[in-house]
Amino acid sequence: MTSASTTPVWRLPGMPVLLAATAAGFSGFSALMPVAPLWAAHGGADSAGVGAVNGVLMLFTVLTQPFVPVAVRRFGWGPVMAAGQLLLGLPALAHLVSDDLTWVLVLAAVRGLGFGILTVTGSAAVANLFDPRRRGQAVGIFGLAIAVPQVVFMPLGPWVAQELGFWLVFAAGALPLIGAVPAWLAGRALVVEPDDSPVTHSRVQVYRSLVRAMLLLLGVTLAGGALITFSSELAGAAWLATMALLVLTGAAALTRWKMGALADIYGTRPFLWPLVLITTIGLVLVAVSLTQDGALAAVLLLLGVLCVGISYGALQNLTLLLAFASVSRRDYGTASAVWNIGFDAGTGLGSVLVGAIAAGASFTQALLVAAVLSLATLPLALVRGRPAGR
Repeated sequence: MTSASTTPVWRLPGMPVLLAATAAGFSGFSALMPVAPLWAAHGGADSAGVGAVNGVLMLFTVLTQPFVPVAVRRFGWGPVMAAGQLLLGLPALAHLVSDDLTWVLVLAAVRGLGFGILTVTGSAAVANLFDPRRRGQAVGIFGLAIAVPQVVFMPLGPWVAQELGFWLVFAAGALPLIGAVPAWLAGRALVVEPDDSPVTHSRVQVYRSLVRAMLLLLGVTLAGGALITFSSELAGAAWLATMALLVLTGAAALTRWKMGALADIYGTRPFLWPLVLITTIGLVLVAVSLTQDGALAAVLLLLGVLCVGISYGALQNLTLLLAFASVSRRDYGTASAVWNIGFDAGTGLGSVLVGAIAAGASFTQALLVAAVLSLATLPLALVRGRPAGR
């Protein structure tokens, strides 16, 4: 634990290599997030099949995440973190073998294993490296290393794939292979101080204390996952899909970065309920845009994704802080796993649910259902949670 209160958090021991590994891993993830489903569509998959690609990715991510803390205790931070990068990066180039839906789903499953490792180890490392008084800033910088690749690769991915070739995007998807080295170094640099606080809560109580943060996160990532997966279908034109993704990921990057410092000062509670409402409003605007034509449709779409982007980034930061505040140090790994399950389950559910409803009805109806589900988390944002693991 560092006591250097004046040193910028990104320069503190272990943070530079952790940020480098995070940026590389999420670059590969972000490049393929909108393009792997597009590759399946290129091979003839319908909207349900297209939605299943990221659904499978997130399913295997969620299945992996509960086992990551156990793997870290057995094999160590470095080997596990490096393995996550390899599992995420190696399948990227294998997409060139075939655009058949079955093959794309297999690769999505393997990528899910790597992404599950990357997400849990990264956020748990941040929690262990920093004092709670500066954790909001640290989570903000860490979130920036996640969000900037999304701003760069997600909007450009579909355009590059369609205009220049899918192979370029698949090459970018292999960037986690480079991130394996800093991931190993980050693991070696991570020194976790022992937690000598008394054990006063059962495992059931610890998990129960994390449900609120997980469900709040699930509500907003359901929205984000749907908009990212179906950006091309919702926009219609390649340039508008690129613009929509740029607006969404750019807003998310800014709010995820800045919200940490605000949370260090004011706490998380004042920001939660307005952000849930902003998510709902954004989804409704996107749904309405599909019933309009021309410039009005484009404006409504961009306003909608802007709203979702604001809440998408801010709630990621706030719910992660909320999760860590709910447990003692010994349970940071569990908190990271549960938080990431909420993130990735929401992303996968958004892809699968919206795709399935759209296949049987329309994207307008599917997005309105997503809006209702997001709004259903509002009571959780209004209650005052109590730490359960301290």
